[in-house]
Amino acid sequence: MSFDESHGSPKRPSMRTPLGRVRNLGAAHSGTSDFWRQRITGVAMTLLMIPVLVIIMMLLGRNQVYAAQTLSSIPVAVILLLFILASAWHMKIGMQVVIEDYIHNEKLKLVSIMLNNFFSSAVALASTYAILKLSSGV
Repeated sequence: MSFDESHGSPKRPSMRTPLGRVRNLGAAHSGTSDFWRQRITGVAMTLLMIPVLVIIMMLLGRNQVYAAQTLSSIPVAVILLLFILASAWHMKIGMQVVIEDYIHNEKLKLVSIMLNNFFSSAVALASTYAILKLSSGV
């Protein structure tokens, strides 16, 4: 039986790739949780797509007063807010995966991820503010 010198315990067979052992990366990193979060936000957006399209079609060709009346309905405002939050989160995760996969310079990758987080948050906040402002009639 071989022993792992760093821990003094019997060495277990590893399922990790040689590159994964060198980089010390494994399944405990955020890839799996991001994968599931992206799937959940995708399902949420799919389920919310029909009510959002109905709301948009109701607002086509109408004035701001009618839009404010429509958005003052709590279910309508909640549906739109949930859709915006799911979309912004889905966008953030998707862009982060692209950045991590295709940008190899670590400093540029870090700056890009920070900008992605800022942009996604700004889009979500601006959209949320617009819906809340229209729904409150202020």
